[in-house]
Amino acid sequence: MASLDLGLVGNSAIGALVDANAEIVWACFPRFDGDAMFCSLLGQRGEDGRGFFAIDLAELAHTEQHYVPNTAVLVTRLHDRHGGAVEVTDFAPRFTQYGRTFHPMMLVRRVRRVAGSPRIAIRVRPAYGYGEHRCAVTLGSHHLRFVAPELVLRLTTDASITAIAEENWFLLEREVTLLLGPDETVPDAVAEVGRRFHDETVHYWREWVRALSIPFEWQDDVIRAAVTLKLNAYDDTGAIIAAMTTSIPEASASGRNWDYRHCWLRDGYFVVNALNRLGATRTMERYLGYLLNVAAGADGRLQPVYRIDGRADLEERVAPALPGYRGMGPVRIGNAAYRQVQHDVYGSVIVAATHVFFDRRLARAGDEVLFRRLEALGEHALAAHGEPDAGIWELRGAPRVHTFSNVMCWAACDRLARIAGRLGLAADAARWRAGAERIHRFVCENAWSERRGAFVGVVGGEALDASLLLLRELDFLRADDPRFAATVGAIERELKHGDFIFRYAEADDFGVPANAFIVCTFWYVHALAALGRTAEARELFGKLLACRNRHGLLAEHIDPRTGEQWGNFVQTYSMVGVVDAAIRLSIPWDRAF
Repeated sequence: MASLDLGLVGNSAIGALVDANAEIVWACFPRFDGDAMFCSLLGQRGEDGRGFFAIDLAELAHTEQHYVPNTAVLVTRLHDRHGGAVEVTDFAPRFTQYGRTFHPMMLVRRVRRVAGSPRIAIRVRPAYGYGEHRCAVTLGSHHLRFVAPELVLRLTTDASITAIAEENWFLLEREVTLLLGPDETVPDAVAEVGRRFHDETVHYWREWVRALSIPFEWQDDVIRAAVTLKLNAYDDTGAIIAAMTTSIPEASASGRNWDYRHCWLRDGYFVVNALNRLGATRTMERYLGYLLNVAAGADGRLQPVYRIDGRADLEERVAPALPGYRGMGPVRIGNAAYRQVQHDVYGSVIVAATHVFFDRRLARAGDEVLFRRLEALGEHALAAHGEPDAGIWELRGAPRVHTFSNVMCWAACDRLARIAGRLGLAADAARWRAGAERIHRFVCENAWSERRGAFVGVVGGEALDASLLLLRELDFLRADDPRFAATVGAIERELKHGDFIFRYAEADDFGVPANAFIVCTFWYVHALAALGRTAEARELFGKLLACRNRHGLLAEHIDPRTGEQWGNFVQTYSMVGVVDAAIRLSIPWDRAF
């Protein structure tokens, strides 16, 4: 049965998910949102299956798997019943070459004998059309070509071409290298290319990690989260995807199956904040460049999600050939949320872009020209406050006036006032401060429920919303404001199930949510810390860390009864939660020894 006990390899151009048996069960080409040519995570393996890349060991007994420390290089050991063992090393090349970052559309697999006389079979079955067709195969002297209408992949190897093409079993007596990438000739010996790419990639990641500013406690956890966030950033445009996958359901047989291989402006804001705290400024700068390009082409009006190339169209359709995760379809391609009105996006973009004006490490400082561009977004935020929208949770029913959306409209005006002050534009600062105060009054007068004694999720409603745990985070309320403590208390009484916080408790388009949205519990950890309830926050953070898979990775949702992960994987929101909580809760370095 499929599970999310998977490792992620990638290079900020492509990504792949590898299961505990060293099978690549998910990878899209030629980029994150491309065709899922390896798609057995949402399909069927079997003898007649397609969409996977397996290294099968005869009489498999057990496996072990780990990352090379401080890298995105994954190692799987397969053991047979007779003491034989093989080691599979998986990675996507990424390193500096000729003055620029080399990160090709390529996966590298190195397979070596560790013990005994292991027999393996290499099964490479990419598909196209989201699992609908198996690629045609042509053979060369040292390669196989997998032909799809819009893309050809080439597997260059020093293994027997016949053995791979016919999926024959053979004794593994020497190391085998497999380079799967563009339909291009590999100029050097395959083994040498594999070794050099491996060594250079390990070096790259270790140097990248060395430059991070990490907390004293939970260092390995933060490093893994940081590397994962980096893998979800598309270097070519700067976009940051919400997750590598599509249509892993939020809960068993729920129908809540969505395509997350796109860039949500809201998610990107959280990622940028985390990367800034870690000192990973280049990824942050690329994302800000993506944001500004999107905003420049949108005439001031923003949709919540865009393609990773910045295009606006994300027409949603169903992939009929894929039965879905554990058979729980539908598998959706694209996301109809791009059509929704979500007013919080203006605040998300402006708050993220604020870094450019205040962070002295960045190569390009914010100036008045950029400020004027952001003002166009601020005007929309000012006009949108008090108006109905789909909200942060992208409800597909009737629009309502969501409190969090209004808080983010306030944040847009508040940050513009701060930026104007930074630039010495006093009149502009006063104008945006007045706008922020107007929205602040609106929220305080209309979203506070006397009956609840808390802020509620929708103006005129009484239901609670976990996004209001961010009121202190966004500086909308001070931590010592009694309304913040009261809202946190109301949320923990109503939305907390076991150790986990649900987004909301009311029924939506698919009924009452069955699983908890993981990042909401991280927000609760942050709120506890802000309220001085540090011991509780640390205890809960430890429980959240224990919910990760063996590699320290998190999906989007969790079943509060079983602890099983659900939803798209790996989820940037959730990994940001690991980083932010560790930074807040760790003891300082100067008190660590």
